[in-house]
Amino acid sequence: MTTPPVTAPSTAASRRPGVGRLLVVLLGTLAALTAVGVALLWPSGEAPRTGVVAVDVEYVTGTIVSSTVSRCGGENEDRLPDGSIPDSVPCTLVEAEVPTSAEPTGSVEVWAPSTVHPDDATPGTRVVLARYLETASEPEVWAWQDFERTVPLGALAALYAVVVVAVAGMRGVRALVGLAFAFAVIAVFVLPALLRGEDSVAVGLVGSAAIMFVVLYLAHGFSHRTSTALLGTLAGLGVTAALGVAAATAARLNGISTEETYRLAMLTGQLDGDALRGVFLAGTILAGLGVLNDVTITQASAVWELRAADPDASWRSLFRGGMRIGRDHIASTVYTIAFAYTGAALPVLLLLMVYRLPLVQTLGSGEFAEEIARTAVGSIGLVLAIPLTTLIAALVVTAGPPPARHAVPAGHVHGHSHGHVHGPGPGHAAG
Repeated sequence: MTTPPVTAPSTAASRRPGVGRLLVVLLGTLAALTAVGVALLWPSGEAPRTGVVAVDVEYVTGTIVSSTVSRCGGENEDRLPDGSIPDSVPCTLVEAEVPTSAEPTGSVEVWAPSTVHPDDATPGTRVVLARYLETASEPEVWAWQDFERTVPLGALAALYAVVVVAVAGMRGVRALVGLAFAFAVIAVFVLPALLRGEDSVAVGLVGSAAIMFVVLYLAHGFSHRTSTALLGTLAGLGVTAALGVAAATAARLNGISTEETYRLAMLTGQLDGDALRGVFLAGTILAGLGVLNDVTITQASAVWELRAADPDASWRSLFRGGMRIGRDHIASTVYTIAFAYTGAALPVLLLLMVYRLPLVQTLGSGEFAEEIARTAVGSIGLVLAIPLTTLIAALVVTAGPPPARHAVPAGHVHGHSHGHVHGPGPGHAAG
């Protein structure tokens, strides 16, 4: 009995090679627009003037030799829960050894902040001291700046890199390089452009797109799968930006909700008009990068794996299968965004519990309103990016030839119906 011929999948006749070309054209156009945007928004010229007064100061790393506890007069930062300021509070006088080039005697004495306990300022602890240089009217002054944390933080970063490379191999190396590139774009392009008053939404979108073009291809390689994820990510960023603008306008979010943002607005002269609303919008766009990248590359990979498992599947069945995975992903990543923002705002939550403000008033306050808007906008962009990426992936993967099937044991050719056809012996090719 002879083996019936194995026919080519029915989807071969309906391949759409134009879909792949359209994907390349779309991404090429977006890449060109991103490059033009970077060129137009690139910060140049003299940095904007701020209210920060230039002071001749050096930051010197020293080592604590000894610390002495005494009593000092209470200040505003020592205020008690009942509102009173104590007459005296414990304070710590620290003697630190500094490089001889910074101080002829080799050691200086500074007062540590009230938040620094003697147990924290033990001999051998590395600290950063601020040295205010002598001027015509003021003598040289040394002051406590902070603890020196380069070694522990550097060790933690090195451990993170080692774990990533050990688990992910060269792909992990490429991902770390992409992460370094992303921070470089933020430091060199995004932040200076925002300080110079460039359009914040445009800066956020252009900077995010530039990061994604490099990071995704660097980490995952050049392929239709990566291009699909990139297109879905960029679409999600566009939705996030549009919703962010609408939410900020409707809720009258001006970006000034904390002491830090107020000081920034005051020093940069942006207390009038829209103030720091643009910084809020750019931050909302940047905040969605990581999660969007995660879900889109996962969805694209899921569709490609479904296609490999069933080469005869139509784009509709691949889309349905991908969305079954995507719905689970939506549920988990929405929690991820919400809990990430909650963790960052935990001190504010505790402070509001102390104030015992009404729930509605609490949620409508400026800082909470920003977090709610940021979470909702990022989540909507994320949720919409999943079906869009899945649809694009299903169309792209079925536009090309079906993947080659793996060889099967001699005498058996497994078909899509899960039956088998017996052959005369070894040597039969997989269907």
